[in-house]
Amino acid sequence: MKLNNKYLIVVICFALLTLSACVTQKYNRPEVKADNLYRDQKTTDTTTIANLSWKSLFADPTLQGLITQGISENLDLKQAIARIKIAEASLFQSRMAFLPSLQGDVSVTDAKQSRSALNFPPGININLETQTYRTQLSTSWEADIWGKLSSAKRSAYAGLLQSDAVKRAVQTQLIANIANAYYNLLALDKQLAITEQTIISRTKGVETIKALKEAAILNGAAVVQSEANLYAAEVTLPDLKKSIRETENALSVLVASAPTSINRTTLDSQIPYSKLKTGVSAQLLQNRPDVQAAEFAFRTSFENTNVAKTYFYPALTLTASGGLSSLQLKDFFSQSIFYNLIGGLTQPIFAKGQNKARLKTAEAQQKIAFYAFQQTLLTSGQEVSNALFAYQTATQKEETRAKQIASLTKAVDFTQQLLRYSSVTNYTDVLTSEQSLLAAQLSGVSDKLQKLQAVVNLYSALGGGWK
Repeated sequence: MKLNNKYLIVVICFALLTLSACVTQKYNRPEVKADNLYRDQKTTDTTTIANLSWKSLFADPTLQGLITQGISENLDLKQAIARIKIAEASLFQSRMAFLPSLQGDVSVTDAKQSRSALNFPPGININLETQTYRTQLSTSWEADIWGKLSSAKRSAYAGLLQSDAVKRAVQTQLIANIANAYYNLLALDKQLAITEQTIISRTKGVETIKALKEAAILNGAAVVQSEANLYAAEVTLPDLKKSIRETENALSVLVASAPTSINRTTLDSQIPYSKLKTGVSAQLLQNRPDVQAAEFAFRTSFENTNVAKTYFYPALTLTASGGLSSLQLKDFFSQSIFYNLIGGLTQPIFAKGQNKARLKTAEAQQKIAFYAFQQTLLTSGQEVSNALFAYQTATQKEETRAKQIASLTKAVDFTQQLLRYSSVTNYTDVLTSEQSLLAAQLSGVSDKLQKLQAVVNLYSALGGGWK
């Protein structure tokens, strides 16, 4: 008979495990559009600059130092690391849920009751007082029949992976922000230098125009126009210096420093990385931390849906307690042992809609997480496409801009010579050529900045910087 009972227990356990597999589902990556996300890019080469160390991409030692300081000290990154600790604590708690709880308590109870309350004859009032000494251990354990605890643990683990991915995404963006700010600072320095050199040249030009007026070659209008042309350049200096100061301050905050001046090199010394390999867009699933974080968020919501399903099924709980109890302290350790063991099976029948609401909410959150996952992938492809095209257009502009600056430089020289030695031209032609040259020179700086930042943005968009 005992053998038959053992077989029955085995059969019951097997049946419960089978039913558990029907209640909760195993996670599989959902079908998302991950191919051909790069516009006009049909390569099958899996080589990508995302696998490069940021030290290989950024050769400037000063920039490398700033990035190193940022990774070590940036406060956003430190917050992300602290959130990993929170996720680790949640995972530890979910693992401990498989173990039984254990509680201990010690109590002394005074009970006092008058004899009159016990229906003794009238006039007889005797007080009865007892003391009970009690110490016990109690434990409770919930059997994970339907996989609720297992799903909760997997959800916590996915949350931990998500926190780690977010930390890596913060680092990737931090590196890009530092590099872009650094290059922007160098570009502002270059524009300031060009403007200051232009002011020196125009100051000399004003003196020349005044001399030509004294020689009756030009009139007073030309002098006023030359002065206005000088002031037009001078008035841009405060804004340039303001932008430099603000960029230095922003860069200081990125490296967790109080606003201060930033040591730096020059824009002319920067050589943009040219071996731009994107790989295939499906690699974003492994290389971009924010894409990984979005998938882990979906995985968390998937497991939460599994947990919500288990609330519709009975829960098996075992509770036990035991200890010592006595009316006399001297007898506490003799003939005072007690214990009890209770097994309970709780089947939800009517929970005022809580279980249905819980499941519907979990399913909706799972859909939201899936859409966010797909959206992050599409946005990643967009960012890669934009950065690639920005690099291509900057390269094209650089070539044309160099020709434009060369032609405008000659135009300024020609008009100035004509103005000094003949009456073929007037000062308006000189003004126009000088203003066009300055604008072209400043735009040339912007072109190189665009090219440098396009490399940075492409590296970030592909998921580079955390490896």
